[in-house]
Amino acid sequence: MTIKRFPTWGDAADLIDIMNVRPAGDRRYVSTALADPRRPVVEGSQMLGQAVVAAGRHAPDRRVVSAHMVFYRAADAREPLEFEIDELSAGRSFSTLAVHVSQGGKRRASGTLLLDVTAPDVVRHSAAPEACAGPYDSEPCDMSVTGRDIRMVDAAYTDDPAAPVGPPVIDAWVRFRDVPDDPHLHAGLLAQFTGHISIAAALRPHDGVGQRQAHRTLSMGINAIGISFHSVVHADHWLRYHHLSTFAGDGMTHSECRVYNEADALIASFTVDAMLRGFAQDSRAVDGRIAL
Repeated sequence: MTIKRFPTWGDAADLIDIMNVRPAGDRRYVSTALADPRRPVVEGSQMLGQAVVAAGRHAPDRRVVSAHMVFYRAADAREPLEFEIDELSAGRSFSTLAVHVSQGGKRRASGTLLLDVTAPDVVRHSAAPEACAGPYDSEPCDMSVTGRDIRMVDAAYTDDPAAPVGPPVIDAWVRFRDVPDDPHLHAGLLAQFTGHISIAAALRPHDGVGQRQAHRTLSMGINAIGISFHSVVHADHWLRYHHLSTFAGDGMTHSECRVYNEADALIASFTVDAMLRGFAQDSRAVDGRIAL
């Protein structure tokens, strides 16, 4: 059990409802919306997760094994999103889909997804995780969603620019209270969290910078995420997100990350490319956002 400060963004059931895209015509899907009034901008990893669910709805007998998406235009969290699927190939084992995310007649993101019927092992190995504290020995983290439990190992996640510096690594444990028996939703929920922590991991070794400065003195945002699913996902069990920022510079950050379950099995691997830049001298704030 974790304590949430009120007002909250909503409940895990609200987030699951948003991720559960609905059919809206031939190869088209639409989402519901529930905005955070503090900053009504859709997270890129949410769009990625919704695309994973849409792909699963399109090919329900296959599992998404790889997804790559680029986010090139902001989307308003107060409005629904539309997902258009272009089937590039559909063989006996694999399907390849292009997914475009639109809102208000403009595309916001695009990606490619590979789906597979999967097959028995010929060989098997996976990278072992580094030792770290388990979820119940880690610090609870309030991200304003009731029914979703988040724990930060060594309390390493913070948005405070004055926080002590450390290595560019943050481990987070995440678990949902209840998730419908739908493997595509479970995979989409795993993907939805991939954009939350990587920038903080990149900032951690550097004194005087933190995510609290986002959209105020620093421009931060996720540009692209690539994810590979190695196993069926159970989002209602503890999942450990291991974030390692391998580079920061030239106004960008890059992170190489892995997701393990509580038994140390590797469930997914993902990379995140993000923007980290100072605002121009003549920038000004408009409605909580920055106009350049």
